[in-house]
Amino acid sequence: MTTMATKATKKKTGNAMLSPAERAAKGKEARKAVPRSTHAEWSPGPDRTDPVKVLGDEDVSRVRELVPVRYGRMLDSAFTFYRGSAAIMAGDLGANPDSGLRSQLCGDAHLSNFGIFRAPDRQLVFDINDFDETLPGPFEWDVKRLAASFEIGGRDREFSDRDRRAAVLRSVSSYREAMRQFATMSEAEVWFSRLDVSQIADQLESQVTKADRKRFKKNLAKAGNKTSLRALDRLTEVRDGELRIASRPPVLVPIEELAGRRSEKTVNAAFEKMLGEYRLTLSSDSRALLDRYQYAHAGRKVVGVGSVGTRSWIALLRGAQGDPLFLQFKEAEASVLEPYAGRSKFRLHGKRVVEGQRLMQAASDIALGWITANGADGVKRDFYVRQLWDGKGSAEIESLSSKAMTGYAGLCGWSLARAHARSGDRFAIAAYLGKGVSFDRAIVEYASLYADQNETDFQALLGAVKAGKIKVESNV
Repeated sequence: MTTMATKATKKKTGNAMLSPAERAAKGKEARKAVPRSTHAEWSPGPDRTDPVKVLGDEDVSRVRELVPVRYGRMLDSAFTFYRGSAAIMAGDLGANPDSGLRSQLCGDAHLSNFGIFRAPDRQLVFDINDFDETLPGPFEWDVKRLAASFEIGGRDREFSDRDRRAAVLRSVSSYREAMRQFATMSEAEVWFSRLDVSQIADQLESQVTKADRKRFKKNLAKAGNKTSLRALDRLTEVRDGELRIASRPPVLVPIEELAGRRSEKTVNAAFEKMLGEYRLTLSSDSRALLDRYQYAHAGRKVVGVGSVGTRSWIALLRGAQGDPLFLQFKEAEASVLEPYAGRSKFRLHGKRVVEGQRLMQAASDIALGWITANGADGVKRDFYVRQLWDGKGSAEIESLSSKAMTGYAGLCGWSLARAHARSGDRFAIAAYLGKGVSFDRAIVEYASLYADQNETDFQALLGAVKAGKIKVESNV
């Protein structure tokens, strides 16, 4: 459902010509159209689409043999189901009134889509790290998806009601407080704000247990070691005297095993052509760095939960001294938000992802780019490109204590606010949120209600599997 406020914000409002006070007045005006208390509401409407059908509709464009792997990963728990069901929640968010205050959205802002990675200056930073669904839309859609993920994640960990509520509340209050702080800062200060890992360590020191601090340092070291050298060790093998992507189907498959009737020489030539087209989307300095590497081999690598079945390739490149660089080519389809927030202004969805990521992240991968390529089936598809492993790490929900989850929620809320402040009207959003906790309490209530809905949808998928309507491949 789109409100009058949403329609108004889709027009050119000339925010740059309005004073901060005038922009804040827009936020207060939005409260009248959609009071903050209304965000507590959730109940499925009579015309809500069957969640199993929503997922099934996504399967149509995916690699058929990987669809059972997707469901196998989603059925690990209600939380992994939530990770893979962004399209279901997008429909639910779009069915309710919204604030009309738009920013660039992550589109899938659950807690596992935040984490650590290396910035171009080689420092480890914390930020949002997944943008497959990025699109402009009402700011609270991201907030609700994030908050619900902490409620669902807390249930998965069997935390008490009080501990779950604390984590959800921290994610929202951190967002609100950060947004209000960003509304007092200059444009440049907002743009270059970021969370370095050293800051995170200092913040968490007094908030978590000794075991949590030890686990954090271990995970930090693990992320720091997640480099192309590590990928070389984990993802390749020597065949016929040459280094090649290892064969571990269905999760890792060398390109020649998927070539059908085409020769290995032909498919490798096609991949080199893709690299050449991707190169043109880079800045000149990044292009100069890429030109120092030569293509060696490629393969298909299954990643994540919700994206399993979309086409995801990795390419091994080698430098002058044999040093590796792994690039990931990930298929980009239309955002799940598009039916409810409007079509992207970018014709190519790979470019949509890249531009959205650059806008929301404080520091983005210098290898970010995009291509459009024809598959073996003759279908043209969009891809975005990034480094495969570059100090990347995310929270391991199964090991988080309740205190650690609450501290982590604060980091996620701050990072999401910073991303929205860069792309949206921070003065209007801050004014809409206000000084008090009305919005916070509403989202906490929403998160609990939506976690119940997620459990119901999860059971529906389990029922479809038991009825033999859906095939599942587990432990892959």
